[in-house]
Amino acid sequence: MAKIPEPPETVTVKEKVVSCDGGEGPLGHPNVYLNMGTGSRVECPYCDALYVLDGVTGKKAK
Repeated sequence: MAKIPEPPETVTVKEKVVSCDGGEGPLGHPNVYLNMGTGSRVECPYCDALYVLDGVTGKKAK
């Protein structure tokens, strides 16, 4: 039976432009800047972390 992958990390942020480096130190990925544009969320193309604008949902403010 195939194992169901865990959902990506969801992080609540206060600005529409965020940076993501995978959070694993040297084992992470290149630092990328992500812009939400007119939306309220953006997903990292490397690690699938979901960044949500404060007031929607998430685990912690960054």
